[in-house]
Amino acid sequence: MQKKQPSRLELLQGTLDILILRTLSAGRAHGHAIAKHIRQSSEEVFQVETGSLYPALHRLEAKGWVSASWDLSDKGKRARYYQLTSLGRKQLALEQSRWEKFSRVMGLVLKAAPKEVQ
Repeated sequence: MQKKQPSRLELLQGTLDILILRTLSAGRAHGHAIAKHIRQSSEEVFQVETGSLYPALHRLEAKGWVSASWDLSDKGKRARYYQLTSLGRKQLALEQSRWEKFSRVMGLVLKAAPKEVQ
């Protein structure tokens, strides 16, 4: 019996940070909105669970890449809003550059004609 492939991709180690930073580059947002944006912009492939999102946000805040403050949401409920700091913008640019290089190199390797390994 063939094992069914999962419909969602697991996030590679460290990718959640750049997804959060990229999402916040458009402006401040609360956790639910961040997760929703990542899900929608990945065409429903990346599903960020609460148990992964909030520890990542706290880690990014501890690094000084995001700042957080309490405010009222559109629904009138108290929510913690996160925004990118200038240090976070620099980190995002660095991480984007790394991912673009990694993606380009992976493409080269995967498209290369197979050769006998000696």
